[in-house]
Amino acid sequence: MKPQKETGKSKLFNALNVRNNCPVAKTCGGCSYAGKAYFEQVISKEKRVKRLLEPFCEVLPIHHCEHPLYYRNKVHSQFKRLRNGHVIVGPYESGSHRIVEVDTCFIENQTASAIIRDCAKIAERLNVDIYNEVKHTGDLRRILVRTADATGEVMVVLVIGSRYFKKKKLFVDELLKLHPEITTLLININQRGDSMILGGDGTKKITGNGYITDIILGKKFRVSPDSFMQSNHEQAEILYSEAVRLAEFTGKETVIDAYCGTGSTTLSFAPYVGSITGVEINASAYKDALKNTAANKVKNAEFVLADATEYMRELASSGVTADVVILDPTRAGTTKEFIKACGKLGPSKIVYISCCPETLARDLKVFIANGFYPQIAKPVDMFPWTDKLETVVLLSKENASTKHVRVEFNLEKMDMSGFKVGATYEEIISWVQKKYGFHVTHLNIAQTKRKLGITERENYNLPKTEGARQPNTPKEKEDAIIEALKHFNMI
Repeated sequence: MKPQKETGKSKLFNALNVRNNCPVAKTCGGCSYAGKAYFEQVISKEKRVKRLLEPFCEVLPIHHCEHPLYYRNKVHSQFKRLRNGHVIVGPYESGSHRIVEVDTCFIENQTASAIIRDCAKIAERLNVDIYNEVKHTGDLRRILVRTADATGEVMVVLVIGSRYFKKKKLFVDELLKLHPEITTLLININQRGDSMILGGDGTKKITGNGYITDIILGKKFRVSPDSFMQSNHEQAEILYSEAVRLAEFTGKETVIDAYCGTGSTTLSFAPYVGSITGVEINASAYKDALKNTAANKVKNAEFVLADATEYMRELASSGVTADVVILDPTRAGTTKEFIKACGKLGPSKIVYISCCPETLARDLKVFIANGFYPQIAKPVDMFPWTDKLETVVLLSKENASTKHVRVEFNLEKMDMSGFKVGATYEEIISWVQKKYGFHVTHLNIAQTKRKLGITERENYNLPKTEGARQPNTPKEKEDAIIEALKHFNMI
């Protein structure tokens, strides 16, 4: 008997019913939703965002993660030698410096996990001097592995606590023999007494370029050891696509992108605006942003090495104006001074990308006090099994509460017999992913259906303002969607 072909609905059902049954979850503390079905956390996170943000604006349904396991492309662990000589590696137990030995992590990239576990075995076999946090002596201290989903490139950074790694050649030779997929290997010296992963005492390149390259929304991004890059590649593309869609650019705007990192947001937005300036305080990320701009031949983007708040205050005091401000700060959110400076710059729109709903809600109150009103919010589950998630909020000078009347319909009481359902967007997305191996968005599907004359719900995924610009669907994705529509007998 042949196995039944997995449909879009069954694939969605299976994804939402995935469980993370990590045996050390309670000790590690990294996965708040371990042991539960994935749909439970999706519901919980959506409720959390709605509770915090619905007092300000409409909250769209959360965008779940289609592949909620093994997604994390940046992984780091600590080494320790036990009294019996056994070398363990893993994260710190929550709120402590006790290392939790982990054989398999359900959120780490599987290649990264395998490299980290094998490093512990090599260190034990070669009797490598392991760093002692109490005595502050020893060589091998930590390991950082970064992977690029789009290119398959792998970076390994061995962090040592001394000036010289005595068994470096033996260790490196064994590691590269076990894992030829490693494209660049570096050694970082960290003699600090704190929990910072990388030290500032120098990084030496052993093999490769010293960086890896990933691709997001068609743009190449150079990723160095300490560069900021979203840890879930698939969801990062969805997050940036949603931000572009909500922003409704016309193609003429002057834009400031604060807290821009290596320029992933800046360069993703660049095709849809007149000009854009990224602002970043981390020197390494700033250098990568410049190189990313050159590599992608983007002509309308520039970058400034500066603190976001100070830069905004200087612009505001000099009388400069901007059409749109984008900000993607850390979990701490932004500052009151930054928001006040936005008021003086006078942008018509603000796109706030947040990784913490609580600080987002706090900041929205300050934005409102400065004349910017939240219009709509879209949560994206970027970090399955953890309590973290991303949310995009569009703000403008228009007070949405004075413009709209909320109307609710009870679908159970409506006659739906006259509607032809066809395939859902999730079924189309799943079919394309399975057949062609790449992801298409809701916006891609909507644009393709409109191009073919298939009627959409009124205003679905359409710009709300005349002349607004949205990302065009690449031909490769359009052709794949057309094949999906044929498969589901919709054309």
